Parts: sequence; structure tokens; C-alpha cells
Amino acid sequence: MRIFISSLLKNTNPKIEYYSRFSPSPLSIKQFLDFGRDNACEKTSYMFLRKELPVRLANTMREVNLLPDNLLSQPSVRLVQKWYMQSFVELLDYENRKPEDPHALNDFLELLIEIRNRHNDVVPTMAQGVIEYKERFGFDPFISSNIQYFLDRFYTNRISFRMLINQHTLLFGNDTNPAHPKHIGSIDPNCSVAEVVSDAYDTAKMLCEKYYLAAPELKIEEFNMKAPKKPIQAVYVPSHLFHMLFELFKNSMRATVELHEDSKEGLPPVKAKVTLGKEDLSIKISDRGGGVPLRKIDRLFNYMYSTAPTPSLEPGAVPLAGFGYGLPISRLYARYFQGDLKLYSMEGVGTDAVIYLKALSSESFERLPVFNKSAWRHYKTSPEADDWSNPSKEPRDARNQAGHE
Repeated sequence: MRIFISSLLKNTNPKIEYYSRFSPSPLSIKQFLDFGRDNACEKTSYMFLRKELPVRLANTMREVNLLPDNLLSQPSVRLVQKWYMQSFVELLDYENRKPEDPHALNDFLELLIEIRNRHNDVVPTMAQGVIEYKERFGFDPFISSNIQYFLDRFYTNRISFRMLINQHTLLFGNDTNPAHPKHIGSIDPNCSVAEVVSDAYDTAKMLCEKYYLAAPELKIEEFNMKAPKKPIQAVYVPSHLFHMLFELFKNSMRATVELHEDSKEGLPPVKAKVTLGKEDLSIKISDRGGGVPLRKIDRLFNYMYSTAPTPSLEPGAVPLAGFGYGLPISRLYARYFQGDLKLYSMEGVGTDAVIYLKALSSESFERLPVFNKSAWRHYKTSPEADDWSNPSKEPRDARNQAGHE
């Protein structure tokens, strides 16, 4: 495979360099919606995507090449590289193919479906590559910060790549979802947030009951500042919102059941609060699962800190099960359209997780990584000495210190 990638790289490098000179063109949810609503034109979408998709691929491929050699040489990382290279080369076939060509639009549509399927396992395969690297070379803080920077950008790029492909294939292909006839591609113009919260809770509850034979109840509250007493609706991608909420509910339920399974009072409920203001649509998931110490909060979002056993990459396995990537990728989904995901925890009590989304679809622009000198410097700058004092030991457990003070 190494020879295959090297020869492909040699032939396509000038094209990758050419396309990486262009910055990706971020779109807002409103733009996606307006295009899909107003007699969406397949030719227009084709003309845009045949350039935009190679630009987004080239930007991320340039960054892949800046990763440490020891990581690049891992079999799983090489496999991901091969997929990206193949997709890039196949898209170049359409560089000068006019939309008037009788087969161009249909061939392009079929290619996009092929590319999407090829990239289905990019997240777990790349995660496997990081595990392979860690097992061979151990943990290095500087390399870890580079991998963190890279994977946030790489996975965001992948979310955006799939968003563009899904919009095109849902609008112009035969895979329209009959269950959601009012969706514009993957966007629901009237997404009931409380419904998605309930769906994500129900799915997580099923998993929780399967593993623990019990699950906490859910209490939902809504506060609509714009239209009091009316249910909160958003223009959003329900699958993205579901992904984030499902992850948060899984974490809350597990913590709650493990802390309270022997309690006579039973399990305290998990609470969801949905609020809509002028700028933000916020969803808070609160649990009484005992919380996480402040020192460990950042680690929950760190790809290199995942301590779970290597999960199966078999088809049909629960997505991301065991990689510890659920939270960092959920945060990328939130940030993708200019939102965020934050955890506020009180050790000994529980955790509040808040998803922030933009209230207006016209402000929900894609947040995309751009390959430029700033990005390049991030990989090439050597680590500097920390300019704040550092405790040399892990913190002591206060409970064991009480008698010694």
C-alpha cells in the first residue's frame, strides 16, 4: 500500500497543491435551505461541488502530510490516506466535464454516493491509527497537541464533506427520505428540538437498560423567549443534533446508574432544558451522576486520552463504541455551524452539558479549517517551555489527607 500511495501522491501532488491554494467556501444553513427550496438546479450544484469538494479534500490532505512520520506510517492512517487520494483523483475526472454531457450529472451523483460509502469508516479507522501509534511510541504531550489540533480539523472537514454530498444526493438522487418529506436534503426547516431530545433519550435509554437493566427518567422543560409558551423549533440538521444529544444522554445515564444503582431513593432523573433567545438556542442536559473533577474535563475531549479497549471495526458495531471519541466529535458537530458544546461539572454532585446553537439560520455558517501558513506553523513549531508553574505530582486525594493536616 505504501508504494501505491507514493505513486498516487507523485502524480496528483501538483493538483493537491493547486486546489489547496483555494480556501473552502463556507455556506450557511439558510443558503443550503434557499438553494434546496427554490427549484434546486442540479447543474448549479454540480458546477459548485466539482470544484468545492476537491478544494476541501486538498486542504485536509495537505495537513495529513504534516503529521509525524511515525503516525503516517501506521496501517490504518495509510488506509485513510488511500481513500482520500482515490476520492480526490475520481473527482478530478469531472474538472472539465461539462454539465451538458448527457451522462455527467448522473455519473457524478453515483460517484458521490460511492465516495460517501468509501469514507463511512474514516473516524474509527483514523482512531485505530492513533491507537496503533500510541501502542508503539507511547504518549508525547507535544505530539498529542498536534494530533488534537489535526483531528479536530480533519473530522470537521469530514462533517462538511458529508454535508455537501448528502445535500446533493438527497435533492437530486433517489434516496429521499419518505419519512421526512418536508426536509430540504438533510435539513429540517421546522425541527422540533424537544422531539429530537426525546428521540435521543429513548435510544440512549434502550442501550442503558440493555447494559444496566435500569435507566433514569427524563424531564424536559422549554423556555421560548421569542414566542412564550410555543414549542421551540429550529432550522437545523436533526441527525447532527441527535448525534450530540445521544452522546450526552449516554454519558449522563451511565454516570447516574453507576452512582445510584444501590440507592433506596431510586435513580434521580436526567433533566433537559431547551431555551431560545435572540442569538442562541441552548440545550442543557443535567444529571446527578457524581460529576468529574475539573482537572479531567479537558481530557474528555482529548483523542489521545481515550483509555477504552480497542473496539471492533466490524460492520454494524455501535458507532464509535469504545474509542472515547463521542464527546470531541459531538463538540465538532456543535461548532460546525458556529455553536459549541461545553461541560460544567461539580465533582460529588453531577454534570451540566450545554449545547449552544445559533438561533438564526442566516448566522449558522459552516466553520471550516483552512490550510495556510498559520496551520503549517502549528505542526512545525517546536514546543516551548511552559510559562506558568506546574505542580510536579498528581493531586492527592483529600479524603486520605484529613488525619494528616
